[in-house]
Amino acid sequence: MTRGGGGGGDGEAVAAVAVVDPQAVVAVKKKSSRSWVLLDATGQATVLDVDKYAIMHRVHIHARDLRIVDPLLSYPSAILGRDRAIVLNLEHIKAIITAEEVLLRDPLDENVIPVVEELQRRLPPVNSNRENQTDGREFPAGHNDVDAGEEDESPFEFRALEVALEAICSFLAARTTELETAAYPALDELTSKISSRNLDRVRKLKSAMTRLTARVQKVRDELEQLLDDDDDMADLYLSRKLVGACSPVSASGPPNWYPASPTIGSKISRASRASMITVRGDENDVEELEMLLEAYFMQIDGTLNKLATLREYIDDTEDYINIQLDNHRNQLIQLELFLSSGTVSLSVYSLVAGIFGMNIPYTWNDGHGYMFKWVCIVTGIVCFFVFIVIVAYARHKGLVGS
Repeated sequence: MTRGGGGGGDGEAVAAVAVVDPQAVVAVKKKSSRSWVLLDATGQATVLDVDKYAIMHRVHIHARDLRIVDPLLSYPSAILGRDRAIVLNLEHIKAIITAEEVLLRDPLDENVIPVVEELQRRLPPVNSNRENQTDGREFPAGHNDVDAGEEDESPFEFRALEVALEAICSFLAARTTELETAAYPALDELTSKISSRNLDRVRKLKSAMTRLTARVQKVRDELEQLLDDDDDMADLYLSRKLVGACSPVSASGPPNWYPASPTIGSKISRASRASMITVRGDENDVEELEMLLEAYFMQIDGTLNKLATLREYIDDTEDYINIQLDNHRNQLIQLELFLSSGTVSLSVYSLVAGIFGMNIPYTWNDGHGYMFKWVCIVTGIVCFFVFIVIVAYARHKGLVGS
């Protein structure tokens, strides 16, 4: 009986463990999920609310790469090329770019919304736009092929990367312009009037400039690191990798890692034409990407130079303020020296007055009424002479200005 009762108790315990609150599961799932916006090659935007495992399965990246674009974690600016995706972390722009899709974090962020709108405007290929503008006109097949080869646009991933770089460079340039607009008048006001309010205002602006300089420097260093390494730039050619994987001479078949994408056939066709025309036979040609990165490297370097100029202006203002403070300090020292010299001189007068003020009987004061007048006059002359001697000695030694 005891054993049977124990078995029944174990069964109840197992049943209690097996019962799970569905609302708790939904809450945990919502907590672990993140908002993404998906833009395909035609510019169509779709908001996704999926967890990180779904994203990893879709773009085939590792968890450590997904952490780079996690807004809850602090990672420096990075542009990483993977086998099938580009992981992008530039300030508020956290994206994953594939050969035909762009995944952006936090689509409702006020700084991300303009990026999404610009991607929707520029991601659709030029050839499709030209087809929409032909109004049904037909051209010979050979002419269409020539135009497709001559006017083919840049690869999809480069157009998406260009939008991200342009957005982040414009964002940092705008923040720099705002800082300059606020800093230069504040510095000029500080030079005209040194006060606690102006000093505190300049201190806050200098702190903001230091933080902004660090952010700009991180983006510049990342672009410079990419430009210095051709292999890293070659890793960003996703369309070239896709063409190589799907070519007839490839040993393995095309990887089926875009099951839900309706545009993979057209994308491979466009990438194949671009590959045969521009990069066929040269897998290490990175001239197109190098020119793209150099353009935005020069832009971000110009922003950094503006911040460096602002820092120099702040340093010059601080030097000027320090010179003014030193001048005021020297004036106070001179005033203190004059007061000390006058005190020493008056101490001689006080000494004479103290001697004559003693309650000691002496006979030479009797019948000499003029003595008081001459003692006062002579003592005053002696005190003035002592003051002049002290001031002359201080000027001779360079302790006070002439």
